[in-house]
Amino acid sequence: MVERLKTPKPKPRAVTDEIRATVSEILRAVEQEREAAVRRYSERFDKWTPSSFRVSQNEIQQAEALTDDGLKGHIRFAQEQVRNFASLQRDSLKDFERETMPGVVLGQKSIPVRSVGAYSPGGAYPLIASAIMTIVTPKAAGVPRVTACAPPRKGRGMHPPQLFAMASSGADEIFCIGGVQALAALAFGIEDLEPVDMLVGAGNAYVAEAKRQLFGQTGIDLLAGPTEIMIIADDSADPEVVAADLLGQAEHGPTSPAALVTTSRELAEATAREVDRWLETWPTADIAGPAWRDYGSITVCDSDDEMVREADAFAPEHLEVQTRDPDWFLERLSNYGTLFLGRHATVVYSDKSIGTNHVLPTAGAARYTGGLWVGKFLKTVTYQRVAAEGSRRVAPAADAISEAEHMQGHAITARLRLDPRRFDDVPREGQE
Repeated sequence: MVERLKTPKPKPRAVTDEIRATVSEILRAVEQEREAAVRRYSERFDKWTPSSFRVSQNEIQQAEALTDDGLKGHIRFAQEQVRNFASLQRDSLKDFERETMPGVVLGQKSIPVRSVGAYSPGGAYPLIASAIMTIVTPKAAGVPRVTACAPPRKGRGMHPPQLFAMASSGADEIFCIGGVQALAALAFGIEDLEPVDMLVGAGNAYVAEAKRQLFGQTGIDLLAGPTEIMIIADDSADPEVVAADLLGQAEHGPTSPAALVTTSRELAEATAREVDRWLETWPTADIAGPAWRDYGSITVCDSDDEMVREADAFAPEHLEVQTRDPDWFLERLSNYGTLFLGRHATVVYSDKSIGTNHVLPTAGAARYTGGLWVGKFLKTVTYQRVAAEGSRRVAPAADAISEAEHMQGHAITARLRLDPRRFDDVPREGQE
């Protein structure tokens, strides 16, 4: 039995007609006018129209000088963790070539995408960690060109620590452009910016819609909505910590869902009280408070199995397990973007510095996909080598299946390989 102590409002529409139309207008204008349109929208939305949108080496050096040395050390630490984990992922992907039958050799290769556009948000929060996640990871995959973009702040250029993070993460070129016009510039090209093959990175609803509309023109990582957290907890959890973790993720935006699923009614009630207490002094209560009020939820379950069913049905982006036996849940949970096991594991570690990537599926997409990882920047391709003996073995099945599909042209190309008049390595009938 499931008891809903707090239920969220219905989810708002992810994409309104206004968002869809605005994005379409901007993309169409940039495709037709290139830099002129980017400049027009940059001036309108960001009060930003520099002589060049490309960030110069001098600007990068200034940003490094303006960034606190201690913060630079922490940024480098986070970069190293992300690079290490991405490299471990890359090492797990093996090229191979095997003779699957006499005369047939099949192979697999992983080839890096040639160019990636990495967008980092810079509105309410200039996301330093986003730059690290979306630049270090494709570089670890071997992508030759990573172009980074972020918006200006208050018409004065990029947030210096964010710019430092982009440059030191390995971006090959950096442009100070924001929002939909940034993604359009990356997809279609402006100035001396060549179009990219793939777009990655988080953003608001307009950015997400731009990625959706540009998919096909370019590849994308995934379509992300408001960030989410769910916490599975039993009576061993600390309600003050659980409440803080819920609010920590809710500060992303007023529509960010935060859910507690527990087998302890006492913990559920205590956590609700702790949320209210935290909100009295929470530094971003103006954002986290409405998110919790409108989209927070508390569910009390009869059993651990019931909590697993609740979590898998929600398929949250971030799933914390604060129970006596987290590994029990690791073995049984199926749907999540990333999983945090034990009371010391918390979303902020993954979001900022531990090494796993924080670009993750939302809105139930964890039912069918994982998050951004080094393999997203690699094309897994196949190849075949076939000798005469292989043709003799494979052609009859290919011929018969093609004929059954009424694809006679396909059948002809299979039968030709068995004709010794055309292929001198194919023995004539009666010969070996």
